[in-house]
Amino acid sequence: MNTPNIIEADDNPACYNIAAVERDTGLSKDTLRVWERRYGFPDPVRDQHDERLYTLPQLEKLRLLRLLIDHGHRPSKIINRSTPELTRMISASSPEQAPPPEIEAIIQQLLNHDVDGFRATLMQSLMRQGLLQFVTHTVAALNHWIGEAWIGGRIAIFDEHLYSEHVQNILRNAILAEPGRGSAPRVLLTSLPGEKHRIGLLMVEAVLAAEGAACVALGTETPVIDIKNAAPAYGVDIVALSFSSAIPQAAALTGLAELRSLLPESTEIWGGGGALARARRATDGVLLLRSLDDMRYALQRWRVEHLLPNGQRKMPH
Repeated sequence: MNTPNIIEADDNPACYNIAAVERDTGLSKDTLRVWERRYGFPDPVRDQHDERLYTLPQLEKLRLLRLLIDHGHRPSKIINRSTPELTRMISASSPEQAPPPEIEAIIQQLLNHDVDGFRATLMQSLMRQGLLQFVTHTVAALNHWIGEAWIGGRIAIFDEHLYSEHVQNILRNAILAEPGRGSAPRVLLTSLPGEKHRIGLLMVEAVLAAEGAACVALGTETPVIDIKNAAPAYGVDIVALSFSSAIPQAAALTGLAELRSLLPESTEIWGGGGALARARRATDGVLLLRSLDDMRYALQRWRVEHLLPNGQRKMPH
């Protein structure tokens, strides 16, 4: 067994701890440790506290591995390939396309590190389109094309982080400014432990707010038992959970099934996000949403079933 290198954490600012790698790749800490032991990759150094630190090249390769595994590749078959080889494999599986001109212009501002221009363009798009169209068209498209740009090596991880931070701030402010603050249904929004990505949740909250629903946002990583207790405390009609592609599909479905067993049948449970995009079905009583449009249709269906034409709730049978 190789003895790990010991370094001072401050000596190498380009190193990332295991929690950061888990967040940025979607690979669990257990998976990272198993690969290290079984395949010899990743090969982290250690800090003065014997904690694992991963270099930027290792982080970038791990993200590529995760993308390929999501497309059906087995870790044992690809983990020893070089980063350029992995990049070519991803490019071969995704025909090269160009983003729409308005999306490319925003990406170019990000690439040029024009932070003020980048934010101003996003704000102009929000004011021109309104919150609903901004989320379903501009933000959804940017999420996709910035991901493609990263795969193609056009943008760095820090660019992606800046994008995420600015979009989250813009969405939060826009949601707070939305008039009316919502009526029925009342929707509790959160994610389960391990899901740290906030943009998906904020996009859902923005669409619901724009459609006049009342949202109770708990942020990310709420334990199932706390969701179970929060739902009646806040009097919610629906619990909506977001699962990014960083979460294994099986884990997402298991979490939804556990929550379904704890909540009364009258409380609907919705689940959506990249982790569930290919899921065929969930446990009975859980609605899988493939897109933001699916969520809007589900919202309309709930109102038809539960509200009178004047907006009052129907009496239970």
